[in-house]
Amino acid sequence: MTLSTLDWSILGPATLAGLIVLATHVPLGREVLRRGIIFIDLAVAQIAGLGVIATAAMGWEVHGFAAQLSAFVAATMGALLLYACERRFKESQEAVIGVVFVLAATGGILLLANNPRGGEELKDLLVGQILWVDAHTLWPAVLISAFVLTIWSMGGRWVKGVGFYLVFALSVTVSVQLVGVFLVFASLILPALASRHARHGLATAYVVGGLGYATGLLLSAIFDLPTGAVIVWCLTAWAVIIDLMLPHKSLSEV
Repeated sequence: MTLSTLDWSILGPATLAGLIVLATHVPLGREVLRRGIIFIDLAVAQIAGLGVIATAAMGWEVHGFAAQLSAFVAATMGALLLYACERRFKESQEAVIGVVFVLAATGGILLLANNPRGGEELKDLLVGQILWVDAHTLWPAVLISAFVLTIWSMGGRWVKGVGFYLVFALSVTVSVQLVGVFLVFASLILPALASRHARHGLATAYVVGGLGYATGLLLSAIFDLPTGAVIVWCLTAWAVIIDLMLPHKSLSEV
C-alpha cells in the first residue's frame, strides 16, 4: 500500500480521535508524572473498561448511552477511591493503585469468562478500535474534552485536590472507548516523559503525541498492522528521539 491509496475517510476520523485524546491527556499526564502516581491512568482506564464489560454482560449495547454511563460511574467511583487512598495511605498509594488495576483487570476477565466473544471484546478494550470511530462517537468526545480543558485551565485548589481525580475519570471514560487502555496509558505518560525537562514542556508533549499518532496510523495502514499497538511503539520512539534532541533546562532552571 502507498500513501496515494490510503483510505483517508478512515484515517481522518482516527487522526481526529487521537488529537481529541491528546488534548486532555497531555496536561493530565504531566500532572500524573508530577504527582508520581504513574499507574493511576491504567487503573482508572481499566475500571472504566470494567464498566463497559459489565454493561455488555447485562446484554446492553456496548457503544450505547448505557455503556458510557456505566463506564463514567465506574471510573468516578474508582477515582474517588484512589483519592481517599491518597489522603489516608499516601506512602503506599502506588501499591494501592496497582492492586486496584489488577482487581479491575481480573474482574473483566471473570465477567467475560462465559462469553464466547469474551477474548475479542477484551482485546478491543485493551488495544481499542481507533480506526472505526466516526462523527457519532467523536462529537461527544469533543464536547467533553472541551469541558475538561475549560475546568483544567481555570485551575484553583479544587483541580489540585479531588477535582483532579474527577476530571481524570471523565477524560479516561471518553478516551478508553475511543482508543483502548494501552493507548490511554501511552498518551498520558510518554509525551509527559519526553517533555519533563524540556524548556517548553507542554508544547513538546503535544508534538510528541501528534507525531506518534500520525506516524502510527500511517505505518499501521501501510503495513496492515494492529493500529493501537503501532501507535504505542511510535509514541515511544518519538518520545526517545525528541527527548534526546531538545535542549533541557539547566539545573538552575529546574
